Amino acid sequence: MASLPREEVTQLLLAWRQGEPLALEELIPVVHKELRRRAHRYMSGEREGHTLQTTALVNEAYLRLVDSSQVQWQNRAHFFAMAAQLMRRVLVDFARTRNYQKRGGEVLRVEFDEAWMGSTQGGGDLVVALDDALQELAKFDARKSQVVEMRFFGGLSATETAEVLKVSEDTVLRDWKLAKTWLLRELKKDNER
Repeated sequence: MASLPREEVTQLLLAWRQGEPLALEELIPVVHKELRRRAHRYMSGEREGHTLQTTALVNEAYLRLVDSSQVQWQNRAHFFAMAAQLMRRVLVDFARTRNYQKRGGEVLRVEFDEAWMGSTQGGGDLVVALDDALQELAKFDARKSQVVEMRFFGGLSATETAEVLKVSEDTVLRDWKLAKTWLLRELKKDNER
């Protein structure tokens, strides 16, 4: 099935939200393809033989998304922002269970690199450290944490992120810049401990 324009995906999401079962049937192949593309970006930086594969990440995120009957989908960007959040949770849970920390509880040295957006090129140690830092950031500035989550984990553009958060693109870019600076400082502090 060819990819649908953004507006049609939004219309299908809204129709699904209103209980139209045919909308979900049309939507599944489109969003599955996009989720797979995003999951592939996440997994492209992982080591060979990593036990969590792209398909498993997509399936887990997809099951959680479809099971989200309580969510009032606003549009395509909102859907993929939620997908980013769920993929982040799956990756973090997996990284924590695979014990990406050194023996003795010392955290591995990590650095945040914007070039890793939409992938886990820094490995599980980056995913866990970044998740911890984002949780700290969210305590005093939830929006900046959401901006990083959507852009870094979800691969959303500044425009898409602004659409989901209902703020201007300039606000997203400003939040992104400040959040990156804060995260770099936090990750550096962790590395010095």
